[in-house]
Amino acid sequence: MAFLRPPQVRLGLLGGFELVVDGAQVDVAWSAQRVVAYLALGGRSQPRITVASALWLDVTEERAAANLRNALWKFRATRERVITTQTKKLGLAAHVTVDVTRVVEEARKLLDPGGSAGDSSECAVGATILDVLSRDLLPDWEDDWILFKREWLRQLRIHAIEALATQLRLSGRYAEAVEAGLSAVSADPLRESAQRALIEAHLAEGNVADARRQFVIFRRLLRDDLGVLPSHALSQLVGFTSADDLHSRG
Repeated sequence: MAFLRPPQVRLGLLGGFELVVDGAQVDVAWSAQRVVAYLALGGRSQPRITVASALWLDVTEERAAANLRNALWKFRATRERVITTQTKKLGLAAHVTVDVTRVVEEARKLLDPGGSAGDSSECAVGATILDVLSRDLLPDWEDDWILFKREWLRQLRIHAIEALATQLRLSGRYAEAVEAGLSAVSADPLRESAQRALIEAHLAEGNVADARRQFVIFRRLLRDDLGVLPSHALSQLVGFTSADDLHSRG
């Protein structure tokens, strides 16, 4: 007796929405994209009324439910491969792989103090996880329900990249440590812990000039944007004194 294998379904939410079924990219209506993304990020099984109310905040419960039915109808050609439907619940099918899930797993490995730093570093760099960690969650979406998720994931991603930079530096893989540090700084140029990860990588490689140059750039950004200075600890790391910070025009 032959058994039908489940379809291979990959859902991408980092950098933008992408749905691939059995190797072919699927065009999905905007309203259906929102339903699929909500199920992927909010728990794979949700009451229909919860989904409708979250996605259509400014209408009545009845109108929201109608909008949800319409979104599912527009997705009818592919829906059964992606969404499980019950009378009162919707869910993301168990065989759907979501890029956010992988990123969260890899980030937590990197941040696990009891884990293997070497294994995490190999996995993260070798599988282009650094590139994935650098992508924002659905960056063009402005729905209220996505904003918290995006910021939560952004913080997790940057912490993981900083941890990766540290692990690579301690392993003597300085070029990759600098790359990870640059990625963290690119994600948030005003974040001191990201700047520290990059500066420490430069110093570990013996590139004092690069470390000081990066510090000066960071100091200027902080002063111009926030009217504050880097911490005394970071200043000392590159050999600057508090007086240097206060009086330098660089």
